Amino acid sequence: MRLVFAGTPETSVPALDALLASDHEVAAVVTRPDARSGRGRRLEASPVAARAAEAGVEVLKPAKARDPEFLDRLREIAPDCCPVVAYGALLPREALDIPRHGWVNLHFSLLPAWRGAAPVQRAILHGDDVTGAATFQIEEGLDTGPVYGVLTEPIRPTDTTGDLLGRLAEAGAGLLLDTMNGIEAGVLEPRPQPTEGVSHAAKLNPEDGHVDWTTPALHIDRLIRACTPAPGAWTSFRDARVKLGPVRPVPDAEKLAPGELRAGKKEVLVGTATHPVALGGVQPQGKRLMAAADWARGVNLTDKDALH
Repeated sequence: MRLVFAGTPETSVPALDALLASDHEVAAVVTRPDARSGRGRRLEASPVAARAAEAGVEVLKPAKARDPEFLDRLREIAPDCCPVVAYGALLPREALDIPRHGWVNLHFSLLPAWRGAAPVQRAILHGDDVTGAATFQIEEGLDTGPVYGVLTEPIRPTDTTGDLLGRLAEAGAGLLLDTMNGIEAGVLEPRPQPTEGVSHAAKLNPEDGHVDWTTPALHIDRLIRACTPAPGAWTSFRDARVKLGPVRPVPDAEKLAPGELRAGKKEVLVGTATHPVALGGVQPQGKRLMAAADWARGVNLTDKDALH
């Protein structure tokens, strides 16, 4: 088929690579406009735009998917189908109607669970044992369209969002390609999503990453893993924000007050509402990520110090 691929972040690239290596023709790529990033705040193309440029594929960067110039160009290209992975913008009816097989999204959850922007983060935060990916026909509703195919993936006890998303992006690339092949062959019919089991995955913002030490260790562990790498988990130490890497619950450690710190030679424990957790990486403002024990020695912890 003649395809126009839509995607933006690094997690979209495996699917684009799979389609580029297939018998389908990727006629163009749609991605979000260049954005400022890094300390220099330079304008940078998205990972998908960079990969498409390497492959010599036309790149479209509409400010909005309803821009007339973009819609006209899409009609000129006349794609059979538009596969999508984490594009990051809503698609209007005018765009949805252009390809004869519509727009097919690869979503990183077992729909109808975790519809929305942060399905992997929410699955980890909720304590799910299993997640997966699904391909579905995009409608005007939020991730409500009929499903073509699914795959499952266990959530490991130490998985961060980055870990899990990496595995799903690779496995999902194969699922998306299989879906394109099935649509082309006329052997795949999407099935409506169940009406039961619907949950919503709202985006996590930086304030959501603030660790509340008065909550149980299990919740803190999940929260930090869900927020790694983005939006990042953090706490306050001596009135300054400190970023945190994943922690390790220590059920058999002596109980500490919430936020209370206890430093040893090899680990630093923090109190929670239940048992302590051992800090992993710690990153003070303007400094690199370091082992918790190294951080504790550098700041000369006192008995009055605590995390808030």
